[in-house]
Amino acid sequence: MKIVLPIHHFPPRYSAGAELYTFRLARWLITQGHRAEVVCVERIDDHSATSLAAHYDSYQGVPVWRLSFNISAAPDALLWSYANPAIADWFDDYFACERPDLVHLQSGYLIGVGALEVARRYGIPTVVTLHDFWFLCPRITLLRGDGSLCVDVPADPGACAWCMLLEGRRFRLPERLSGGMAGRAALSLALQPQRVAVASRRARLATALTAVDAAIAPSHFLASKFAGHIAPERLHMVRYGLDSSHLHAAPRPAQAGVLRLGYIGQIGAHKGVHLIVAAIKSLPARGCPVTVTIHGDLDQHAHYSRRLRAQIGDDPRITLAGRFDNSRIAEVLGAFDATIVPSIWYENSPLAIMEAHAAGRPVLTSALGGMAELVRDEVDGLHFRAGDASDLARQIQRLREDAALLPRLCGGVRAPSTIDAEMDSLMQIYHSL
Repeated sequence: MKIVLPIHHFPPRYSAGAELYTFRLARWLITQGHRAEVVCVERIDDHSATSLAAHYDSYQGVPVWRLSFNISAAPDALLWSYANPAIADWFDDYFACERPDLVHLQSGYLIGVGALEVARRYGIPTVVTLHDFWFLCPRITLLRGDGSLCVDVPADPGACAWCMLLEGRRFRLPERLSGGMAGRAALSLALQPQRVAVASRRARLATALTAVDAAIAPSHFLASKFAGHIAPERLHMVRYGLDSSHLHAAPRPAQAGVLRLGYIGQIGAHKGVHLIVAAIKSLPARGCPVTVTIHGDLDQHAHYSRRLRAQIGDDPRITLAGRFDNSRIAEVLGAFDATIVPSIWYENSPLAIMEAHAAGRPVLTSALGGMAELVRDEVDGLHFRAGDASDLARQIQRLREDAALLPRLCGGVRAPSTIDAEMDSLMQIYHSL
């Protein structure tokens, strides 16, 4: 089969969870004799809004089309973020030439619904993997602009419009001081254009999602969030798989008497990295020494990284180690006794948890969404209240005080599902279409 994998970004410039997942999927398909090509957005600050540049290259054996455009020049930035007509036109030409057997969208952010809509016109079957909440939430994460969780998508699209405005600090203060009255006043008086824009986004994405031939949710939690938006027979729960053969032999930390913790992932506010810093700084001085090493791209969210550096100060226990090549993952995990996944949004099924468990490391994680599904509290890791640095500190302190706790958690770790098991399920879906 020839399979096209559209996604918002792709390595080597971008290497978050969905990007790495798409790379692994493409590489697996190619090794199994299929033809797979990735189409991604490389830049959004290049070329023009009404046309785009397309560059074809290869990344570690995976063919990639890299599209670039200038979203800041777009007449409607929100529309261009989910239904860029230039990208839709590009897919029209591409599908006319290539005639793929199947389109498997990995992310709609920036790449938009054009791939799905055009594929449908050509009669090409479509699959979507729901890595996040992009189809439901303009902010993708169901995390409101003020940092609180959106438990249920509001019926009024104007509420989403106000939530997006809360990303700007000048709107957060009046919202907080008025106890929410500022938002309610904005909804009734000043947000009609924004309400219409969000309503249009909802309608367009709902239509595209309803029309897909199959949707894949990697966690029960995420599947439950989409249950009312996709026909049950088209919604499949398929766990991510992992090629963990290179992780089984991850070495144990050499220095005894020190609790070594680590974080691997994006350095951004929604990932909750600041909670790790606050928790470490609040620990009592007495007791087992603790260190934490934080790995991730410090440039992607530069403002947040500066805040982290200021928060850390000269504390020698906390190291911002930056990015590393994923080929070193066993070595990096080998330096940790346990890892921390402190996200404050409904993470889906983090690869960081799966890789840690594959290396035999327990995980301290927020008791939220797909994270709570992957980590069994008191068995192969510890849960703490999402967004609560003091509760994370409490769990770290337990590891310091109870010498038997860490070995017990390590003993409870089970290997994650294999990539071959996941691909077997995926190929059944592909062939059925």
